Amino acid sequence: MLSLQAYNSSSDEESDQTAVQEKSNGTPYETLPPELQKFSSKKDLQVCATPVVLPPAIDEDKIHIHPDTSELQYNPKYDELFAPVVGPVNPFKTQQQAIERNILSGHIEPAHVSEFQFENQRRTFASFGYALDPSVSTTEKELHKVIGGSEETPDSDMKTVFENTKLRPLDKRKRKKNDDPSDVEGFLGPWGGFVGEQRVMKPTEEEQAELQELVSKRNRRGKEVEEKQFEEKSVLHIKDAVDYQGRSFLHAPQDVGVNLKSDTPPEKCFLPKAHIHTWSGHTKGVSAIRWFPKTAHLFLSCSMDSKIKLWEVYNERRCIRTYYGHRQAVRDINFNNSGHHFLSAGYDRYIKLWDTETGRVISRFTSRKIPYCVKFNPDHNKQHLFVAGTSDKKIICWDTRSGDIVQEYDRHLGAVNTITFVDENRRFVTTSDDKSLRVWEWNIPVDMKYIADPTMHSMPAVTPSPNGKWLACQSMDNKIVIFSALNRFKLNRKKTFTGHMVAGYACQLDFSPDLSYLVSGDADGKCFIWDWKTTKLYKKWKAHDGVCIGSLWHPHEPSKVMTAGWDGLIKYWD
Repeated sequence: MLSLQAYNSSSDEESDQTAVQEKSNGTPYETLPPELQKFSSKKDLQVCATPVVLPPAIDEDKIHIHPDTSELQYNPKYDELFAPVVGPVNPFKTQQQAIERNILSGHIEPAHVSEFQFENQRRTFASFGYALDPSVSTTEKELHKVIGGSEETPDSDMKTVFENTKLRPLDKRKRKKNDDPSDVEGFLGPWGGFVGEQRVMKPTEEEQAELQELVSKRNRRGKEVEEKQFEEKSVLHIKDAVDYQGRSFLHAPQDVGVNLKSDTPPEKCFLPKAHIHTWSGHTKGVSAIRWFPKTAHLFLSCSMDSKIKLWEVYNERRCIRTYYGHRQAVRDINFNNSGHHFLSAGYDRYIKLWDTETGRVISRFTSRKIPYCVKFNPDHNKQHLFVAGTSDKKIICWDTRSGDIVQEYDRHLGAVNTITFVDENRRFVTTSDDKSLRVWEWNIPVDMKYIADPTMHSMPAVTPSPNGKWLACQSMDNKIVIFSALNRFKLNRKKTFTGHMVAGYACQLDFSPDLSYLVSGDADGKCFIWDWKTTKLYKKWKAHDGVCIGSLWHPHEPSKVMTAGWDGLIKYWD
């Protein structure tokens, strides 16, 4: 004690007082803990380096320190620190989850159930409507049977789905067997009936009546309705069907001042200035006009009055012949290479092959769909084949000799509007309501090129240029767009012709023979002529009262243009 007192120097007391003073300066005396306020004054207060930790009132029996505890509120004993861990057996579950297993209705404990036994009882219940009572063990049931003697539990004869049940009365029936394949008439195989079974092979009268009604309905559904054939005839409107040499009107005249058999186009074309003639005879709007091949001394027109007419271009410009053969409006017409035959496609779903001179219908073709366009194959050795674009998205190729369909091109997503042969007739280009342009190799039913762009509109009229290098397409956004017809079929963005209104109409367009002008009609009945090189609009004039649906430049005349309108008139301009 003496040594300790001696050791406790005045400097230590001063430091202690200083510490107390600093403590009291920082914290008010009244706010100190109660155990420190028992000192009479601040002077009596002694500060110890070790904090005073008082244990709370804890029941020693319930003391448990969780291994994850990071902070202790009291000084535990050695036995408490090293006591065994108390909690759930599952290391992945916390004690809180283990406590939650004690629910209001009792305590939940995990139990092991054999997967096979569980599935066995589930299937038994699903099949037979009963299952094993889980509260009664199998040994108890067996003991009950032994003790009870004759008395059996209600489910004593019950079996599970995996056990054999008692045979039912009808389970004992035997089937007739005859597996000998050499016995042709008596062979039964798996179809043999039961022994003693009476099979009624014939249906009753009521069943027979119902069956007959079903069969007749089915036959009617699949059977094509045979329409009465429309009277096909033609009327010749001229007296002199042949000239003094016995030549028919198909022979080109040689006294018109133009070489109609020339293969070279006019050197320079000019804009037409005046209206020189009107052909009238159709009672409704004209759908299409076509020049006679090579010579163009005649032209063919089809109309919504379901008639087709052949007209003269020179001399008296008469109507030569009228062809009656369609019930409804005629949509398209097309000559073969010689001009002796032509095809007509009508809304009555028929395509008809006509003899131009006699007016006789040679053959009829139908796919039960509306043909929108029809074209002969231009090759001289394929003149017996023609293709038609129909309303059911197909391009169908027929053989006129047999009348059979020889090929179908079915890739479009909308009705097919135009068919144009390119690349020396080895390929053809089609446009459709699906706003796309597809290029096909002849006789290969998969498109070799597909052109579709979000900015494209459907193109219901397409015309090839005289040199075969370009395709002029009438677009539904009031433009004429140009595609190259060789190799890549690329859109020529520099050549776009605008100014006319054609949205909603398939206005046929044409090039001048020397490829210097482009001519087209529009929905207001006007006719437009653009310069091919500069795309500048050179001329427009009012040609028809209704829609100007077609315009053709004469292949041998430098300045003569023909237009057709929905007013039923065909006009000639020079």
